Amino acid sequence: MFPRPSPRSCDTFVALPPAAAGGRVVFGKNSDRPADEVQEIVHVPAAAHPPGAALECTYIKIEQVEKTHAVVLSRPSWLWGAEMGANEHGVCIGNEAVWGREEICDDEALLGMDLVRLGLERADTAEKALTVIVDLLEKYGQGGNCMESHMAFTYHNSFLIADRKEAWVLETSGKYWAAEKVEGGVRNISNQLSITTKIDREHPELKEYAKSKGWWDGEKEFDFAATYSYVNTARMTTSRGRYCEGYKLLNKHKGSITPEIMMEILRDKESGINMEGGFMTTGSMVSVLPQQPNLPCIHFFTGTPDPARSVFKPFIFVPNITQLLKTSSPTFGHDDPVKKQPRFQNKPDRRHELYKKHESAAVVMETIEGQGKEMLKEIQQLEKQKISEMESILQNGCLDINQMVNLFSQCVDEELKIYS
Repeated sequence: MFPRPSPRSCDTFVALPPAAAGGRVVFGKNSDRPADEVQEIVHVPAAAHPPGAALECTYIKIEQVEKTHAVVLSRPSWLWGAEMGANEHGVCIGNEAVWGREEICDDEALLGMDLVRLGLERADTAEKALTVIVDLLEKYGQGGNCMESHMAFTYHNSFLIADRKEAWVLETSGKYWAAEKVEGGVRNISNQLSITTKIDREHPELKEYAKSKGWWDGEKEFDFAATYSYVNTARMTTSRGRYCEGYKLLNKHKGSITPEIMMEILRDKESGINMEGGFMTTGSMVSVLPQQPNLPCIHFFTGTPDPARSVFKPFIFVPNITQLLKTSSPTFGHDDPVKKQPRFQNKPDRRHELYKKHESAAVVMETIEGQGKEMLKEIQQLEKQKISEMESILQNGCLDINQMVNLFSQCVDEELKIYS
């Protein structure tokens, strides 16, 4: 079997103190997906569930748990899971498509994006989220089409999971997996296995399975990425590629990484991190997680393609949050082509209000020089203002709950006003 061509989609980053400024953890992700796919921002409140309840994920039903945490998600609007998101306890997760030696199962199971949401809904720390994901992986497996199309697009998954105190990388190959606790301040993942010899947790049969397949002789030091994929791990951080470029950008700013620096990294087009073309950056997220438990975690989402022409809008978990109507896509219930067999026979219009207005505004920014520059300047000023307001909250520890209820929605309204 020949190695697949290098895929091009998604980058996820984390910086821990002292690499991150101000004693905070900074998390970021670009979601790179088909250019016409709509990404929505949704808030799902915490909930209690009756014993024996079933949960319908994108393709399969699984057992529901007794209690789920409140989550905010950036997700392709046709599926149940999420590309990235956070929960009320300050846990953040982003996933990546990865390929390797292990055959990919086309059978419908849990998508990696379902596992992102399940980890957020069921765990209050990063390591507990890791445990939730690997337990579900063992029980239900991963598989199914990851694109809203009759053409199959399938992959294994890697995850970057962070909370206020620590971060973990979890990488999978079928049901097998390895996990690495992040040391050294910064870490990024892209579309390749990247855990080498530092393995802090692993599937109990990880090494034996590799030996049975002839991938590892049992003698030399076990290197997960080298064994389970075609990656030359000796050249991972020196070869030209998005993983390497992300690694270099993180290390360039090590010691002073702020949410603004993370946004700058996500906007970088030269590195390919801000992707353009048939697969492009369709949504972006940056979170700041203060180590002090009395300070709120702040999560910024674009909900629109191309972070260089989008606004990172802040979200803070408080009770009774206003519904995020203008970044929520229309729903189609049982008539949704995703739910019907055979699936994906047509594609409904899933654009939400912000997406539609941003789509028109992007054309102006691209083609009408004077008006486009002015519009770009205005959205940059709006973002700068919001970042400044959030920094004041983190510095002063003062949170007006009544204002926070509408924080994200109000910023969307201000963005829409610029586009109008």
